[in-house]
Amino acid sequence: MNKLFVATSALGLLAATLAGCGHSEEEWQVQLGRLRTELTRSDARQKELGEVRQQLAEARNRVAELEQQLVSMGLAVDTKDKPIEDMTEGVAEVRKALDSYKARQRLLEIVKARLVALRTKLEELSKLGVRAGIRKNRMVITLPGDALFDSGKAELKADGKAMLLKLASIIQTDPSLTTREFQARSHTDNKPPVGPGTPDNLGLTLIRAKQVVVFLTTPTVPVAKRGERPPEPGAGLNPQRWSAAGYGDVDPVFPNDSPEGMQRNRRIELVILPSLEEMLDLRSLADFGG
Repeated sequence: MNKLFVATSALGLLAATLAGCGHSEEEWQVQLGRLRTELTRSDARQKELGEVRQQLAEARNRVAELEQQLVSMGLAVDTKDKPIEDMTEGVAEVRKALDSYKARQRLLEIVKARLVALRTKLEELSKLGVRAGIRKNRMVITLPGDALFDSGKAELKADGKAMLLKLASIIQTDPSLTTREFQARSHTDNKPPVGPGTPDNLGLTLIRAKQVVVFLTTPTVPVAKRGERPPEPGAGLNPQRWSAAGYGDVDPVFPNDSPEGMQRNRRIELVILPSLEEMLDLRSLADFGG
């Protein structure tokens, strides 16, 4: 039953009751004033509740929109939600839900902005097959393996070095990337390497990942050790922020049942490792909704 109707009915009933019980005019006016005050407060609460519920509905719709956008980008977002209709009608409870949705909206917008910015910076390299996306809740720059290495080989090609130099230039000129930690992860298809002394797929990817990191972190003007020739100039990135890992053929992104799928699986992923803040953000996204 509508609270305003109940309060109005009670007001009339109180007036009739007090008048019939011999109360003085002054007592009647005091009681009537109190009830009118409560009625005004109830009316204000109902109005506030309606406004907050409207804000909650708008925030919920925006969160759903952002979730779908990030899911399409590859981020695993837990979209479980509690319908607004099932919530209690108290203003405090609805405000609490509104605050939760607004916090989630901010996190989603931050994650989306990071990915969009990264894709924009790598737009020039996209024509070479370089892709930026989210995989396993990590921002990843994917380089085509065939552009970096010949089949079954672990030596960087000249074109591959040129690609890495362009990528390093993007990282070096972006303060938001120079302070990040990266891991070069090498992957290949399920075709066994051939040739004497050739390592298996796991060994091959380990060597390739190391070669990528060594080139990226070698100084642009390397210093030779005494009695040795100076190493080949590299990209000059901070070696303390880079690590390498080889995955062999155990983490494909496409089935290895076609030449196209096998080609896509031969790749180097430069994974931007999440900061503490981002790990908390991603955990919050996963935990939201229970």
